[in-house]
Amino acid sequence: MTIQEFKDSITLQDPPTHLNDLLKALWHDAKGDWESAHNLAQDVTTKDGSWIHAYLHRKEGDLSNAPYWYHKAGKSVCKKNLHEEWEEIAQALVTIH
Repeated sequence: MTIQEFKDSITLQDPPTHLNDLLKALWHDAKGDWESAHNLAQDVTTKDGSWIHAYLHRKEGDLSNAPYWYHKAGKSVCKKNLHEEWEEIAQALVTIH
């Protein structure tokens, strides 16, 4: 899947079944469903899962919790705008998976 195919899938009513939980979390976030995105991300105990978890807490405005998750992800606290960070995460995950 390319990044463009992933972005195009956001117009669908449901996420493509072949997406892993991390990409599904980003998909739900892009659809405005923070809760579903968070539920998926918090159950993935990898660095990528922590990265999405950090992003979601930053988006939520929970700036006291987000740094913990960035640290678990091995990343510095992001200073980019949320859209740019979503793009960065999506590109990284589509490239890997």
